[in-house]
Amino acid sequence: MSRPQSLSSHSLTPEQCFQELGSSSSGLSTAEAARRFADAGPNRLELAKGRSTMQILWDQFSNVMLLMLLAVAAVSAAVAIHKGVFPKDAIAILVIVGLNGLLGYLQESKAQQALLALRNMAQPMVQVRRNAEWQRLPSEELVLGDLIRLEAGDRVPADARLVEVAELGVREAALTGEAEAVFKQANLLLDASTPLLERQNCLFQGTEVVRGRGVAVVTATAMATELGQIAELINTAGGESTPLQERLDGLAKVLVISALALVAVVMLLGLLLGQSLLNLLEVSLSMAVAIVPEGLPAVITVTLAIGTQRMVKRAALIRRLPAVEALGSVTVICSDKTGTLTQNRQVVQELRLGTECIAVAGLGYSPQGELTSQLLAPPPGATPGSFVGARQLLLKAGVLCSDAELKQNSDGNWEILGDPTEGALVVVAAKDGIDGFALRSHFNRFAEIPFSSERQLMAVWINDPSGNLQAPLGAAADGSTQLLISKGAPEVIISNCSRWIDGSGALPLSQEQQQWWLEQARALAAQGLRVLAFACAPHHQSPDHPLDEQVLLGLMAQLDPARPEVIKAIATCKHAGIRPVMITGDHPLTAKAIGSGIGLCEPDGQVVLGRELEAASDEKLRELVMQCSVYARVPPEQKLRIVKALQANGQVVAMTGDGVNDAPALKQAHIGVAMGITGTEVSKEAADMVLLDDNFATIVSAVEEGRLVYANIRRFVKYILGSNVGELITIASAPLLGLVGVPLTPLQILWMNLVTDGVPALALALEPGEKGLMDRAPAEPGESIFARGIGRYILRVGVIFALIVIALMFYAARHDSPWETMVFTTLCLAQMGHALSARSDLPLFQVAPFSNPWLIWAVLLTSGLQLLLLYVPWLSNFFGTKALSGHDLLICVGFSFLLFLYLELEKIWKQWRQKVAAHS
Repeated sequence: MSRPQSLSSHSLTPEQCFQELGSSSSGLSTAEAARRFADAGPNRLELAKGRSTMQILWDQFSNVMLLMLLAVAAVSAAVAIHKGVFPKDAIAILVIVGLNGLLGYLQESKAQQALLALRNMAQPMVQVRRNAEWQRLPSEELVLGDLIRLEAGDRVPADARLVEVAELGVREAALTGEAEAVFKQANLLLDASTPLLERQNCLFQGTEVVRGRGVAVVTATAMATELGQIAELINTAGGESTPLQERLDGLAKVLVISALALVAVVMLLGLLLGQSLLNLLEVSLSMAVAIVPEGLPAVITVTLAIGTQRMVKRAALIRRLPAVEALGSVTVICSDKTGTLTQNRQVVQELRLGTECIAVAGLGYSPQGELTSQLLAPPPGATPGSFVGARQLLLKAGVLCSDAELKQNSDGNWEILGDPTEGALVVVAAKDGIDGFALRSHFNRFAEIPFSSERQLMAVWINDPSGNLQAPLGAAADGSTQLLISKGAPEVIISNCSRWIDGSGALPLSQEQQQWWLEQARALAAQGLRVLAFACAPHHQSPDHPLDEQVLLGLMAQLDPARPEVIKAIATCKHAGIRPVMITGDHPLTAKAIGSGIGLCEPDGQVVLGRELEAASDEKLRELVMQCSVYARVPPEQKLRIVKALQANGQVVAMTGDGVNDAPALKQAHIGVAMGITGTEVSKEAADMVLLDDNFATIVSAVEEGRLVYANIRRFVKYILGSNVGELITIASAPLLGLVGVPLTPLQILWMNLVTDGVPALALALEPGEKGLMDRAPAEPGESIFARGIGRYILRVGVIFALIVIALMFYAARHDSPWETMVFTTLCLAQMGHALSARSDLPLFQVAPFSNPWLIWAVLLTSGLQLLLLYVPWLSNFFGTKALSGHDLLICVGFSFLLFLYLELEKIWKQWRQKVAAHS
């Protein structure tokens, strides 16, 4: 059903909204509401249909390698029936195909929950005015033009234009990503192009009322709301395949095409040499099975699972296995600012009082930190410095004109109860030895004007019977037993002041001096700091009197500081060839201050605004994202565009987020990273990874683990495929050498691929990381798994491996030994030496021998199992082997050792060549 489009209600007055929507301050009639409901449908988010269980299961068997194995199983069964024997090879192949399909199904079958989590953000009941009476109705029954009433604790059920407000504060973090409450104004009229973040006269579905109350008229429901548009973006976001998935798809195609081509050549040459068609068909079946690394999917899955366990220990929870390896290929990390790059804790950085600038040291909410004073150039007519007691009065004013509390937990950590901005005032006072609890107990508050966005200030009246609190004011406070304290926007507070305190005490505030203070505030704001001004007035009676004739106490500048470990993490990223990018909804000056402070950009670096992104074409955006690293005031749909533009430039993108607004971009990115502490359920369900500590440095640690996983995958891919190529050439050579029979049956090949290759490969996945993982550039986007010498290694080792085994096969056949069993045994034992050598690119005598004990145990176990196949009668009968004499077994061991010897000598030779090249 079609949905109504949202009005640009922020650019209309409430009366104009009523007119456009055909409503009034009495609300809709029941009949009219029913008509509109029948036309528009319920106020409910529509979920996109995901793949069904059968579709997911069917997709597992569309893999080209599994399709080839299914064809091999069918032909093998036909050959077995023709020969009148039990088709055990075909059954074994089908079992392997089924297990691989099941493994893939279990990885993909977890249903997409992001939209369900979005729908759960709707409020079940809401106060609605119908027939001029207030009543409670399910939120799904809301229609355009309904009048709704909301109070603190309510969740906004639809998009709406405010009609009335009373100190209304709304937390829009789920939608905008900003944690602080937004104070709403009903009478505000905005330009039609005003971005979502700045629409203070509107309410949005899914946000929370944290203070006051309000009445609003519904302007959009269901999928036409801002939340609905995000749901639509989640529906359409691509969910990019990871580099590993793309590389494995490419690997499968190469292997299948190579196998089919080789089978065709062997069939043709075999027929020309007079071999029987049935024999050639059996050889071809074995070749097809040999080229497919049946154990590879299971080994990769276990390797990724091991990677997830390592990452959990480093505070990164992986939700989708392929994300483990993809992290190692990341070239760009797009991060939110608040809580990820910063501490999500407002901290006072600087005080300005008299003509002094006081820098405040310390981390977080801990009440430890030095206050260091420095003189400023004074304004005309001022005495330099600050008056005795002025700093204490400023800090005490901050505590008394706030409601937050500083508490120490049982674990010794400090936390703020209440508004973070006010909490910062309590912390800085504690750093100067002021106990907030004791201060408030002694100087009690008897009246207040709460903060509102219209007034842009808060004021309190404090009892001070002894006059000690206001003593620094001098004669102006003589006889005063109560004190007005106000805090707020500098331009508002300073305009209410007629006096200030310089180095000599309280004196009149001239026009030039007032301008000097405004310039101080602007200079601090230009550094990205949030600035509050403080003033007081002795003898002031109550809120009924004008708030003028006050004494200016000074300024406090706050900032959500960068996490201390982030600077090193950013430097590590750059050193590792990864470009960090900050995307925030915050003010551009704040974004630039944080970005330059952590080394993300230069102090004069470019900051791109959300409005500029909206105006940019897709082509222009592709150019822009390669140059800019800091974005501010960015709405959700532009985050998605940034990710798509980076991907269009061939980048592998990790995107962090915590709000509902981030979910589409998280889903689109190669790696979506959600916040575990502050993140919404919607963002977590859309993400591939969840940060348990909300820390950017954890992403960098996860990237390092991802690189280790990819290095280990490359290690055992070259190990497994090197042996497969050796098997393939060995099998193909038999009919060409005139030998009748198949060197390896499909069942024996499956044993080798799953057990002989698989068990050591799993142990290789546990290989500890080599030094320098973060000293190299990430893998090139689109890089083949055969890149950087892996393809040449596989072919070279496969050929050497095959030549050794063919020599053994020729020797055994000439001496009437059981050549098929000797080939099988030599291939298996040679792989043990190959596994040991594959541990490192360094010669083994330069590697700690017991740094990976799992590999030693895997080699011993696999060798023991291979001997059981030879000497346990029922296993020997099942796998078609013969018991070897001691002489034949020693020959197999000798030939197997030749491969290990070749691999180690090759590494020594390469090392020697590198040294010679370095010296020359």
